Amino acid sequence: MKLEIWTEKYRPQRLDEVVNQSHVVSRLKQWVKEGSIPNLLFAGPAGVGKTTVALALAKELFGEHWRDNFQETNASDERGINVIRGRIKDFARTRPIGAEFKIVFLDESDALTPEAQQALRRTMEKFSNVCRFILSCNYSSRIIEPIQSRCAVFRFKRLTKDDVKTYIKRIVDNEGISIDESGYDALFEISEGDLRRATNLLQAASTLGKVDRNSVYDVASLAKPEDVKEMLDYVIKGSFDDAKEKLYDMLINQGLAGEDIICLLYTSPSPRD
Repeated sequence: MKLEIWTEKYRPQRLDEVVNQSHVVSRLKQWVKEGSIPNLLFAGPAGVGKTTVALALAKELFGEHWRDNFQETNASDERGINVIRGRIKDFARTRPIGAEFKIVFLDESDALTPEAQQALRRTMEKFSNVCRFILSCNYSSRIIEPIQSRCAVFRFKRLTKDDVKTYIKRIVDNEGISIDESGYDALFEISEGDLRRATNLLQAASTLGKVDRNSVYDVASLAKPEDVKEMLDYVIKGSFDDAKEKLYDMLINQGLAGEDIICLLYTSPSPRD
């Protein structure tokens, strides 16, 4: 039996299914009704729906021809000028199938070199009659101004705990997963609102049986905040042998990385709180 990747299996297929981001979806739906879109720039954290919205938009605009008229390129993999002059330009210059224009989706476009961005600007101008560009990035400030000025800019919000739980519950109900409230809390804590990461963690944790705080942290290979806080409590009390024993447990028994424990030391609440 082929293992399905849940991030793809449960990816929203239509704009109405996108979690949150209503300020983006409402404007895009209006353009879908009109049958045309401008160049777009999607900015925001990872895993909040930028790629999903681009795919859903293409499917609603092009219907059965969406694969023919949609090209996705990850700029972090192909960040030089050659990919703009080659693959993207070749796709942009060909006529669309069953539509008035095509869409080039350039994910992580803030990874493009300045030279590649200048080449992209010229490509956007040259083929504006048959092609639209959707650029996705974490930081819009890394996109040169001539490109930003040619795009309608949408800023995607970081998802809340309720947003993540709503999406995860959809998967839980469909897959028949046993999960308690601590599992939902842990998925949000670790993913920080990144639905892609939360879904991957859920799929991994579900193989261990019931999804709870322990199973989620186990598959994430991260130190639990309460373990680090317990170690700090021992230090504050002067119980250094107990603190060393707790640290040994995290490093050796749990197999955690020392770097992760150090990072958590800076983010954990004070033991005196």
